[in-house]
Parts: sequence; structure tokens; C-alpha cells
Amino acid sequence: MLAPLALGVVWLGGVWLIAMVALAASGMGWEWTRLSGGAAQGRVGVLAALIITVLLAGIVAVGSGADALALGIALLGGVAVWGVAAALGARKPIWTGAGTIWIALPCIALLWIDEGAQGAILLFWLFAVVWASDIGAYVFGRSLGGPRLAPRYSPNKTWSGAVGGLICSGLAGLAAAYLAGAHPGFIVAASVLLSVVAQIGDLAESLAKRTFGVKDSGGIIPGHGGLLDRLDSLLTAAPALALLMGAIGGSPLEWHP
Repeated sequence: MLAPLALGVVWLGGVWLIAMVALAASGMGWEWTRLSGGAAQGRVGVLAALIITVLLAGIVAVGSGADALALGIALLGGVAVWGVAAALGARKPIWTGAGTIWIALPCIALLWIDEGAQGAILLFWLFAVVWASDIGAYVFGRSLGGPRLAPRYSPNKTWSGAVGGLICSGLAGLAAAYLAGAHPGFIVAASVLLSVVAQIGDLAESLAKRTFGVKDSGGIIPGHGGLLDRLDSLLTAAPALALLMGAIGGSPLEWHP
């Protein structure tokens, strides 16, 4: 249900994409506050307001073309959240501040990617790779089982699932290269790399939930947990794609040896 909506908003772009990213950031910010800030309602409310303000300020800045300002807001905002969380007696203030940056950077990255050449196409590719990685990991892991990938952080993830995610992401990259007329070897390799980073994001969110003793980050999506549960892979994959674009000086779909 959410996938067609996300794809439609990416296709429309502009203010629609900014609004979707801002809405998702606000939801994730609220979930993260409840996880890391403690149970006191007043404390949660103050932290949530601060975190969401930081996230929205960064999104508005990058949406206006002020990319450097957006990054500054994210980094300094995370430090400010850490300080306020510590003053309010949050359970793990360093986690609260770091989580603010963790959410802000991918939101900024998504809008920055959209600004460039082939922005919407790159986001379609990114989503396809991340979704293929998640689906492949689930199907292969459930079907084959085997040794656990990182039982300390996420007891249900297996090496077979991790490899399945890489294979499916590579196939998604091959399809993207064919459709976009891109260099197949480079795009498949980039897709596999993005899958690795996406799976690290999934593990990071699992570690956070275990640290705070919860099963799901929230309940906004019935039967599927919270927004952080659904978007954890994208939170690391989006900045990774932005870094790749910066390293090669443009769209990976236009890169040729």
C-alpha cells in the first residue's frame, strides 16, 4: 500500500516529495523520542517538538537548495537534542541526539538526490534496490534458514537471508541498468553495495530496539510496526547513494568507463 504512494510522490516530485519526506521525518522523530527519551509524557513532548523542528528545518533548507545549511542544521541539531535530552533526564541522551542525525541525513539525501539529473529515476532505482534487498532477505532467510547473521543485534536474521538480499538487489540493479541504458557491471556492483549498507541499517535499528527493550518502534502501520521499522534500510542506503554520486560527480546511471 505504501509503495505505490511513495512511487507516485517521487514521480510528482517538488513540494509533494518534500511534504512526504517531512511527514515521514516527523513520524520517525516522534517514534525515536518515545524509544530513547523515557516514559514521562512532558519530557517526551518537549524532545519530540525539538527533534521534529530540527528535522523539518533541515528538510526545508535542502528543499530550498541550501544543502550545506541543511547538513549544518542536522549536525548541530543533533548536538542540541543531545544536550536537551541530558538536561531532561532522558534514558540515553547520546542515543537521542545521534538518532536525530540518523533520521535527518537520509531525509536530506533523498531531496538532494532528487535535485540532480535523473533525480526521480535515481530514487526509483534506490527504492527498488532497498525493497529487493528486504524482500530477498526475508524470503531466503525464511526458506533456507541456517546460521545467524548477528544474533547479538537481531536474532532472526541469517546469513542465507543476507546473501538473498544481495542477490535480489543485484538483479534489481541489472534491470535498472537495462532500462536506463547504464553500465550493467557498475550498476549491479553499486546495487549490491547499497544492499550491504541497507542491511547494516536494518541491523542498527534492531540494535536500537534491543537496547530499549521494545519489539517495534511504533504501531502506526498495523501488523508492520512503526515507520522506523519500515524505513530503517532506507535510512542508511539514501546517504550511501548520495555519497556515491558525490564521489563520481553525477548520476551512477550516467556513469561509463
